[in-house]
Amino acid sequence: MYLDHIVHHVTKTPKDVVEDWCAKGFHAVVGGQHVQWGTNNALLYTKNSYIEWLALEHEAVAFQVNHPLIHLFLHDLKTGPGFGTICIRTSTIDELCLQLEEKGIETSGVLHAERKTTSGLVRKWKMLFVKEEINDVLPSPFFIEWEESDEERYQLLQDECTIDGSNLDLSITTCEFHVGKPREVIDKWKKYFDLIEQDEQTLLLLNTQLVFKKLENGTKERLGSIQIRASDIKEDIIYEQATYRFC
Repeated sequence: MYLDHIVHHVTKTPKDVVEDWCAKGFHAVVGGQHVQWGTNNALLYTKNSYIEWLALEHEAVAFQVNHPLIHLFLHDLKTGPGFGTICIRTSTIDELCLQLEEKGIETSGVLHAERKTTSGLVRKWKMLFVKEEINDVLPSPFFIEWEESDEERYQLLQDECTIDGSNLDLSITTCEFHVGKPREVIDKWKKYFDLIEQDEQTLLLLNTQLVFKKLENGTKERLGSIQIRASDIKEDIIYEQATYRFC
């Protein structure tokens, strides 16, 4: 399984987010609208994953939606912006759903979703969530299966100029989570998702390592920072209360 994307809850509009990151030299784009959820987004693609800046567009719609991702988004925004969760990409989401349920893990079932792009196209995918209470405890990752293959999807994204050459020079190498009991979270994610343990604080996806560190300040367990390999930038950027480490 691969890291598909990072969800960063933001208070700025997608247009403002894109302007901010383009000013820093990155090719970010407005993604589009989740009409059924009342949200919209901005995107920054890397070689094989991406960052989604998720924003509130229609509050009245969002508060009526029964969807785990939107529930988490609205919960977290009560205390401000920041990283929300991660999404793992799979090509066998229906099988994964059955495997989790065979382990006694309650899920959302496979959900269908779509986004209307700025060009008017509709992009579709399937999602799967572990059913759990939304609170300050670290949420489990959720899963996605895209309608197209990775190769087809990236070609479409390049054709519509969502991705250019500079995006393909970036790769998200590490996601660092801050949690109260790292060992418990590692054991849980290994059991649930059959992830490989590299060392006492690291689990592996095929394209990214997941590092779990002791939460030193505060009570909310969340993704604390991500590390991005880049050829021409070596600095930390703190944006909307989230840390991006470029190396």
